[in-house]
This record gives sequence, structure tokens and C-alpha cells, in this order.
Amino acid sequence: MDSMELSLDRLPVGRKANVVSLKSNGTDRRRMLDLGIIRGTEIEPLYKSPSGNPVAYWIRGAVIALRTDVSSKILVKV
Repeated sequence: MDSMELSLDRLPVGRKANVVSLKSNGTDRRRMLDLGIIRGTEIEPLYKSPSGNPVAYWIRGAVIALRTDVSSKILVKV
């Protein structure tokens, strides 16, 4: 799985990756940028809710919960 690009929703809990690009536009993209999700940002999934949605991520020193419909639009490189 090393040096592989995938969407953030497919990244296993406890595995770190860096943002490559965002596949969304408009307000969704603006929200991600406001949260600090930009190219090169390191992200680590910490916990999944019992239903699997949302997932808590460690992003720039903060824990942020993202739903699958949002995290699937974030491409990361392991």
C-alpha cells in the first residue's frame, strides 16, 4: 500500500497519508480548505463511529469528523 493514491474514506484507521488533491467544488471545497485540508496536509483516521460514518481524523493538530461523502472527495497518498 506504500506510495499509493486513494480516497481518504478508504484509508485504514491508524495509517497516515498526505493530501494530493480535492475532487469537490463550491462550498464543499471551501469548507475543506477552511479546515486546513490542502495539498501536503498529513491526515490520520483515528476512530470510526459504530456505523462507520462519520470518521474522526487528526488534521493539523485537531480532531475533525468527516462523513464519507466528504472524505471520498479527498485524494491522499500513503
